[in-house]
Amino acid sequence: MSSEVILQAEGLVKHYPIRSGVLRRTVGQVKAVDGVTFDLRRGETLGIVGESGCGKSTLGRLLMRLEEPTAGRVTFDGIDMYAQKGAAMRKLRRDIQIVFQDPYTSLNPRKTVGDIIGEPFKIHSEVVPRGGRRRRVQELLELVGLSPEHINRYPHQFSGGQRQRIGIARGLALNPKVIICDEPVSALDVSVQAQVVNLMEKLQAELGLAYVFIAHDLSVVRHISDRVGVMYLGKMVEIGDEDQIYSSPTHPYTQALLSAVPVPDPTQRGHREQIVLTGDVPSPANPPSGCRFHTRCFRAQELCSQKEPELVDHPDGVGQHRSACHFAEVRQVLS
Repeated sequence: MSSEVILQAEGLVKHYPIRSGVLRRTVGQVKAVDGVTFDLRRGETLGIVGESGCGKSTLGRLLMRLEEPTAGRVTFDGIDMYAQKGAAMRKLRRDIQIVFQDPYTSLNPRKTVGDIIGEPFKIHSEVVPRGGRRRRVQELLELVGLSPEHINRYPHQFSGGQRQRIGIARGLALNPKVIICDEPVSALDVSVQAQVVNLMEKLQAELGLAYVFIAHDLSVVRHISDRVGVMYLGKMVEIGDEDQIYSSPTHPYTQALLSAVPVPDPTQRGHREQIVLTGDVPSPANPPSGCRFHTRCFRAQELCSQKEPELVDHPDGVGQHRSACHFAEVRQVLS
């Protein structure tokens, strides 16, 4: 992993309008992503975790420019992505690709595997000459552990894990530098999840890829990630190295998430403190004032409802471990 930053998000915001009435007037906004800042280094895996609806997938789509932001910017390899247009943007898209969550709906059932994986070559014809495309598709199938003889098969002839391998092969077709992984294993069986994650780690080592790995399974994120960012209600509340987040979390929301991770060793069950959060997640259309987590926080004080905390370095003396909490403190959760 390099120390050089390849992808950087600065103050990223995405608000969706809420429309009502015959004239479809805007009566409010869903604040899906609200001021997210982070960076990704070459060859690194940054895991993004959080509850369903916290804005993880929207963040991934913003990084791909599949959605236009309300505010903020994304810099890729020194280039402002949202300032690019036409051919310049098309060229930039070669370097940042995505693997979607559901392998059953992200592959066109009417196209063969060869057509699906080879479709990027039609859009970016300069990458592989027409005469060499079939051979390149076969190489990609081999790279992800599938037989090149399956090039003429259709998606329904593959299992879920094999379909996700096809999606990964499609993402690798243009030799990208960064891949956005939007919950790529959440729709798969546990045994198949391990195979796909191991494949992604192998490809990263061989090709020097950087991943933004979006997931809600904390054990999967811990296995694959170098750094982890925790999101809550559109905000990044804590970010740091994998061992810092899992062994010494400082934000109460991160501590609550980790305390809910199942303990595989039955002799250790009941020996770890459980943090049970009260209440429901507030609506992103009407988030609480101050710290968005204060309505469910076991450490909340009056200041938390009045002032929004900044994401700042925590003085634990190890690397960059940032937390957005007025009363952040280290709490041992997982060993």
